[in-house]
Amino acid sequence: MNEVDEATAAAIAKTRAEVSRLHGELVRYGLVVWTGGNVSGRVRRGGDPADDLFVIKPSGVGYDDLTPDNMILCTLDGAVVDGSPGSDRSPSSDTAAHAYVYRNMPDVGGVVHTHSAYAVAWAARGEEIPCVITAMADEFGGPVPVGPFAIIGDDSIGRGIVQTLRGHRSRAVLMQGHGPFTIGATAKDAVKAAVMLEDVARTVHLARQGGEVLPIPQDAIDRLYDRYQNVYGQAADDRRSGS
Repeated sequence: MNEVDEATAAAIAKTRAEVSRLHGELVRYGLVVWTGGNVSGRVRRGGDPADDLFVIKPSGVGYDDLTPDNMILCTLDGAVVDGSPGSDRSPSSDTAAHAYVYRNMPDVGGVVHTHSAYAVAWAARGEEIPCVITAMADEFGGPVPVGPFAIIGDDSIGRGIVQTLRGHRSRAVLMQGHGPFTIGATAKDAVKAAVMLEDVARTVHLARQGGEVLPIPQDAIDRLYDRYQNVYGQAADDRRSGS
């Protein structure tokens, strides 16, 4: 990668700090265990989105040991940017999946993967979460879909994410036999989606223990989604951050 300009350097530093901080939210909300899971954030460089970069956590490093300086800067091909802070470490094993999403979904500014228990349980069954509570209609605009089974190591998981979420209102996908991935306009937005996903996964699971759940009619889902995305809160950024 060529030498970056001052604006890009500032954007990289800001994204490093934000992505490092947001990993703490995964711990705070009980979405991860040990070193599993990851957050990444896009660094927009202006012009062609193919020139963008992204920041992701190092592989196998404990959450208490994450800092802005050991976040890893990558190109959208998933290659570590040589000479940047953290470039002596291996990036997350999900880096290729994140890179594929960024390459193929230019509006995505953040990607999150967790091992949150209830969402993983739905993924283990290969079963979408039906839209039976208003919080799901608000946040995801309908059911949370299931993506295909894919093995870590290349961009297969990323392909499944894009294949499932492209054109879908949901910002979350349950990758079969693996677990949840969420996307967002920003890394913070994607983390919020991960938190809300686990909440609805748990609630709908508990509801089914008591009997049949009742789907919300599609016209009501549409109205709820529109209200939450376009009316609720003080501003678009506040709505997406859950404020």
